[in-house]
Amino acid sequence: MRVSEDTTNRDMAPLERVDWDAEAAAFDDEPDRGLRDPAVRGAWAARLRDWLPDHPCDLLDLGCGTGSMSLLATGQGHSVTAVDLSPAMVGLARAKLAGRAARVLVGDAAAPPVAGETFDAVLVRHVAWTLPDLDGALAHWLSLLRPGGRLILVEGVWGTLSPVGIPAARLAGALAPLAAHVRHEPLSGDALLWGRQVEDDRYAVVAAVRS
Repeated sequence: MRVSEDTTNRDMAPLERVDWDAEAAAFDDEPDRGLRDPAVRGAWAARLRDWLPDHPCDLLDLGCGTGSMSLLATGQGHSVTAVDLSPAMVGLARAKLAGRAARVLVGDAAAPPVAGETFDAVLVRHVAWTLPDLDGALAHWLSLLRPGGRLILVEGVWGTLSPVGIPAARLAGALAPLAAHVRHEPLSGDALLWGRQVEDDRYAVVAAVRS
């Protein structure tokens, strides 16, 4: 699940009504999805460099959509396994990542099809708030990390009429007993990330596991 940029002045569509296969063709039209604008792309690339290790690593990108963040990661020298539940999204991501150090799989972000594998970092953007068993998913994602690995969650509370999402305190509180360190990073004030000024609460929570 990925949320639309234009949520400040309207209600968001109920989750169960979103057909992401049908949405795939226009998915990259949103600035922070397609990352077509060089300024937006550069802003996300800078964040990714800060969140990921400063050496080539193995990244698991869950709810990858069309693969824009995976593309940035491969451009920074990382190897990526990307997962999305929508076959149409996966098809577009595979085309975008062709020739890169990446594989794209159809699967559930809460239980990705990577049995037996571990990663240096797990990136989950605009997915955690949709899950019925959030605590179970967080514990599972942490279990996929190698010692010293990082779980990076990009989330928010979107909209004003009927806000949807998950507060940062909810994620940080759930992760605190499970991780060696948890950092909350506000993102709303960086207009370049979204292609415009935003009024709602957008943030990242980065949890590091013990080395």
